[in-house]
Amino acid sequence: MTGTDNQSITIEAPTGEDMRALGERVAGLLRGGDVLLLSGPLGAGKTTFAQGIGRGLGIAEPIVSPTFTIARELAGRFRDGSPAHLVHVDAYRLGGSGYAPGQDARDALLDELESLGLDEELEDPQDDTVVLMEWGEQMAAALIDERLEIHIDRSAPDTDGGAGSSAALQDPTSDGTRIVTLVPVGGNWADRIATL
Repeated sequence: MTGTDNQSITIEAPTGEDMRALGERVAGLLRGGDVLLLSGPLGAGKTTFAQGIGRGLGIAEPIVSPTFTIARELAGRFRDGSPAHLVHVDAYRLGGSGYAPGQDARDALLDELESLGLDEELEDPQDDTVVLMEWGEQMAAALIDERLEIHIDRSAPDTDGGAGSSAALQDPTSDGTRIVTLVPVGGNWADRIATL
C-alpha cells in the first residue's frame, strides 16, 4: 500500500501478477450483494484485476473480458465456502448518447440494462451475487448507492529518465506499474478495505 486519502486506499501493482494478487485479496473481502466498479483507460489492467477476483472466488472458468457478450455469469465460492455467483459486466458500450430527444439518460440506461437482464442484478443483487463491472463509472451515481470503485492507472517507463513525464503517462505499456485506488462508497467498504 502506498497511501490513503480519507477513506480511499492507493496501492501500486508493478506487474500483472501483482494485479491478480490484489484482486484475489479483494475477493477475500467480498459478500453477496457487493458491487465493484472498475475504471481506467484501455489496457490499464481491469480484466487482469478481474482474473484475481475470479481466482479468489475459486472460479474454475477463465476470466476474460466480456466485451462481446456484455456480461458473463460465473460460479465460485466465498471465503467461508458458501456459493458465490459472479456477474462480470463490460459496460463499455452501455449508456451511449443515442437516446431519443428529451429522454432522461438514467431512464434510458435502465431500459438498456433491463433489456440485457442486468437491471435487477445492479439494483438488488441476490445474497450470493457479486457484480463486477468494467467501465461502470458512467452509471455508478445513477444506479448504485453502495459500491467499491476501483480506479486503475498505468504509468509507462520513460525513455529519457523522468518516471512521471506526460509522455510516459500517455503511452502505457505492459511494463508500467499500475496505480490502483480503491474508493469505498456507502456501506462498510471503508472498514473492509482497511484490512488490505
